[in-house]
Amino acid sequence: MSAPAQSGPKGGSRALRWLGYLGAIAALIYVLYDIHPANAIRDLSNVNWNWVALGILFDILSYGVQGLRWKLLLKPFGQVRLARSIRAVYSGLFANMIFPLRPGELLRSYMVSNTEEISFGKVLGSVGVERLIDLVVATAALGIVSLYLPLPHRLKRAADVLGVVALILVGLMVAAISYLEIKLSSNPNPLRAVPLSGKFMPALAGLHAMGTSPSFYPAVLISFGVPALQILALWAMMQAYAVGLPLLSSVVVLLVINLGVSLPNAPANVGSYQFFCVLGLSMFDVDKTKAAGFSIFAFVMVTLPFLFLGFAALLRSGMSVRSMRERIRELPAEGRKPAT
Repeated sequence: MSAPAQSGPKGGSRALRWLGYLGAIAALIYVLYDIHPANAIRDLSNVNWNWVALGILFDILSYGVQGLRWKLLLKPFGQVRLARSIRAVYSGLFANMIFPLRPGELLRSYMVSNTEEISFGKVLGSVGVERLIDLVVATAALGIVSLYLPLPHRLKRAADVLGVVALILVGLMVAAISYLEIKLSSNPNPLRAVPLSGKFMPALAGLHAMGTSPSFYPAVLISFGVPALQILALWAMMQAYAVGLPLLSSVVVLLVINLGVSLPNAPANVGSYQFFCVLGLSMFDVDKTKAAGFSIFAFVMVTLPFLFLGFAALLRSGMSVRSMRERIRELPAEGRKPAT
């Protein structure tokens, strides 16, 4: 590869990194501006640590369920061990906490590909299917909540947009699977049956394999357990901090947080997590000081356990922080190769 070809992505990555840092600083300034420190200290001193422990447990279990779902999605390509898929998920979370631009999805895909002898492209494609399922589940959850809670007009419009996007993506996925299924019914060789080449055909074949596998339906069903446990985790943290919102409100707050931190940003979502948590709580008229204090408290409580669990998972996989950093630098180019 020539030098000019290398310099572009590096320069773009550096610009995105600094943009994430500046965004994090601006978000923290907004969160901390005009709050009452004495009230925040009082709220922290009254925390119920039993609820905190329960919230941490729910959060840890949610990523264990994600590891199980991932194992089921990858079943058409190989028998992935559950312990390894969960270990990769925790390692990916750890990477997102110490590096900017959220490289954890690439890292966990590499780890499973390396240990289970499945092509990196297929594993990365399964992560894309995960995100699509998550989008559909989140849209459905918001639709259900809107039947019972009065939501702001902007959030309703965002829900409508999410619904349209989810329907379009699901429609494209179903159309692609159906198209390949019809072609395969007359010719079992997809490379000859479908007039596509390069990286599109292997990607389409991988999507077809996942979408038509019997394990796909349990994976979709299990997907509801991931946000359910995360909602319970956030609600438990709210109970610990005496925020005083019902369970359905935590669905909305979690959705706002997840949408906000889904874009590449600073390591561990510093700043963006606090900003969107305060934004979500403001929809239910929670006091700014209360919301800001809770956003920082909840962030610390859900981040610290995964720093330890993720680091332990990384070491258990045979990688170090240094080797992880080196691998992350190489993975974007690896991800652009066609799945075989």
